[in-house]
Amino acid sequence: MKEFQTHSTVSVSQGYYRYATEHLHHRCSTVVAGLFRCSSQIRSALWILAVGISVFCPGAVPARAQESSYATESTQQPLGTAKSEQESSDIAKAAQNPIANMFSVTVDNYFYRQGMYTGNEYAQEIKPVVPIPLSKDWVLVTQTIIPLIHISVPGMTGTSGLGNIQESLFFSPTKAGPGGIIWGAGPAIVAPTATFGISGNDEWSLGPNFVVLKSQGHWLYGSLAQNVWSVGAGRIGLALNQMLLQPFVNYNLPHGWYLVSSPIITADWELENGRWFVPVGGGAGKIVHFGKLPVNIYGQVFRNAEYPSGSSKWSARFEMQFLFPKR
Repeated sequence: MKEFQTHSTVSVSQGYYRYATEHLHHRCSTVVAGLFRCSSQIRSALWILAVGISVFCPGAVPARAQESSYATESTQQPLGTAKSEQESSDIAKAAQNPIANMFSVTVDNYFYRQGMYTGNEYAQEIKPVVPIPLSKDWVLVTQTIIPLIHISVPGMTGTSGLGNIQESLFFSPTKAGPGGIIWGAGPAIVAPTATFGISGNDEWSLGPNFVVLKSQGHWLYGSLAQNVWSVGAGRIGLALNQMLLQPFVNYNLPHGWYLVSSPIITADWELENGRWFVPVGGGAGKIVHFGKLPVNIYGQVFRNAEYPSGSSKWSARFEMQFLFPKR
C-alpha cells in the first residue's frame, strides 16, 4: 500500500474522500482533465507494458531476499549477489511502508462498474511522498493526493474532471518502537478543488490521520485510519463527516513477488442508509527495475460486501510506485 497508499486508500486520502454515495471513490482530486480525455489508449498500453515486464521478464529484475527464512540460501550465493538481494529486500519493505523515509511517486488507477447507470468510473491519483527530517529522532512524511476522475454513461458523453486534493502529514519516529512497531500521526487537509459536482465536496475539510504497522519475517501488516470534517459551509451547504480505514497485509515471496490485500473501507457518518463501502479482496505485486530505478507494481480486485445503492459491486486497483531510495 501504499499503500497506501495508500491508498489507496486509499491513499490514503484521498475529495479524495468522495464516497460511493456520490458514485465516486472517496480518494479523488487531481491533475488535468483534458489530458485524461485523450489518454485511455495510453493507460491501456501502460498497463499491458507494466504487467508484461513484471510477468515475462523476471530474469531482468534482481530478486528480493527475505529477512530470515532465506538466510541459509543467501550465504551460499556470491557476496555481490547476496548484497544485491538484501538491497532489493530493503527496497521492497520500504515500498510497502506508507511512511517510509524514502521519496516516491505513486500512480494509482481505480476502476469501477456503476450499477445505477451500467457505466464505468475511472479514477487516477498521483501521490508524491516526501520525507522531511526534523531531527535525528523524528521525520515528517508528507503525502499529496492529486486524483482525476472520469465517469462514462452509455449513450451519453462522459464526464471528466478533478477531485479534491488532499495533503496528509505524518510525524513519525525515525526508529521503530517496542515490539518493532512503526507509527505516524498528523493532520489531513482536503482542499475544495473539484471541477464538477460529484467529484468532491465544495468545502475545506480537516481531520486526523494515523498509521501503524509492523514488519515481521515475510509479513508486513498494519492499518491507516482517517476522519475528516467540513470546515465552514460551501455552496451546497452540506456537512461532511467521513471516515477512511485501510488495513493492509503483505506476504513477501521469493524473486520479488508478494501477495497483498489493502481494501479501502469508507463510511459517511451523515447518511442513515448506504453509509458503508466495504470491499473484500486482494492481489499480487512485484518489485521490478527500469534500468536502475526500482518500481513497485501491483494489482488488486475487490468484491464490495457493503456498498450504497447504485454504486459498484466490484472494483479494481492497479498501482505503479516509482521509488527513489537514498544511495
